Amino acid sequence: MVNQGFDIRPSILVGDTADVYLQRTLTILRNEGLNPIVAMEFHCQRSGIFCGIKEVRELLEKVLPEVGSEVWTLEEGEALEKNEVALRIKAPYGSFGLYETAICGMLSSCTGWATAAHECVEVAKGAPVVCMGARHIHPNVAANIDYSAVVGGCASCSTILGARLSGITPSGTMPHALTLLLGDTLKAAESFGRHMPQEIPRVVLVDTYKDEVEESLNVARALGERLRGVRLDTPLERGGVTRDLVKELRVRLDLAGFRHVEIFVSGGFTPERIRQFGESDAPVNGYGVGSYISSAPPNDFTADICEIEGRPVAKRGRTPGVTSNPHLDRVM
Repeated sequence: MVNQGFDIRPSILVGDTADVYLQRTLTILRNEGLNPIVAMEFHCQRSGIFCGIKEVRELLEKVLPEVGSEVWTLEEGEALEKNEVALRIKAPYGSFGLYETAICGMLSSCTGWATAAHECVEVAKGAPVVCMGARHIHPNVAANIDYSAVVGGCASCSTILGARLSGITPSGTMPHALTLLLGDTLKAAESFGRHMPQEIPRVVLVDTYKDEVEESLNVARALGERLRGVRLDTPLERGGVTRDLVKELRVRLDLAGFRHVEIFVSGGFTPERIRQFGESDAPVNGYGVGSYISSAPPNDFTADICEIEGRPVAKRGRTPGVTSNPHLDRVM
């Protein structure tokens, strides 16, 4: 799938999403006839996985002058240390100062989401993790969360737009709604098989009506080699997805001759819970993670002017002048 560009909305470009004091600053500078070349550096509050710079670059490409501008940055997905300068912009202040709020927001949110995804992937012992957090946040940022999760190491994500931004194919099995509407898990599985393209894996949700093991065996007998796997999403009201349930299901599938059927799990998974499944050797082939990624706190980015017309400057408590960071590459 071809990568799609980010949606840099008119409200961002005209400054409606900026802190109002930045608008007022530009008005004052224009009236004073001032537009100095400044160097502004962006650094983070915590270590993590750097994310959001691709979107920031698309914004800067729209607003920075072609001549006389420099942008230095870490790479998307690079490990980031606490207080490390991750982005430096050198350009006339009037060309980008209004976007300080947007740039900090893009980097803060995306780095937080990517870091949370990375924490899940690290403990999954090679089993793929799919981001399923879109239903927990506003749709305006659903694609950004999915993109950030893929940057953090997720194998895929649940939304079409998030997958387009990431250049991958979206991942998803079937919702409980399909099974409820058709009145039977096996009917839902067979309808899915009839109407979905062959390249979409046949992974069936098996916790809607009957015991998960019984439902899995029924589906496996009906679909045979066409069945890629089953997904367990047992609600907390019935104890949730447990390690023992996964182990029992694996044994019973194997005994019935369905060793090829994989087991995917979802529902309230966190790095700690994934670690527990791994330490107990629960045979999980993939995890769906939602709210742990979508609710991750932003990794707050701060911006500081460190140089004006080549002269080192800083507010009290910060060191004047450009910060040396050999990990930065010039990208513009």
